[in-house]
Amino acid sequence: MELKVCTSCGAETSDYTEFLCPNCGKETIIRCKKCREAAIEYTCPNCGWVGP
Repeated sequence: MELKVCTSCGAETSDYTEFLCPNCGKETIIRCKKCREAAIEYTCPNCGWVGP
C-alpha cells in the first residue's frame, strides 16, 4: 500500500486521487478522500493556482 501526502492537508494517505494541475499541467496534485469530500482548497506548488 503506497502512502502519498495530500496537497491540501499534508496528511499521509493511501486513499487518494492524483492528477496534474489543471492550470499549468506540470505539478502532480494529491488529494485525500477527506479533503475531496469537504472540497478543501489546494494550491499548486508550481504555479500557485488554487483549486477546489
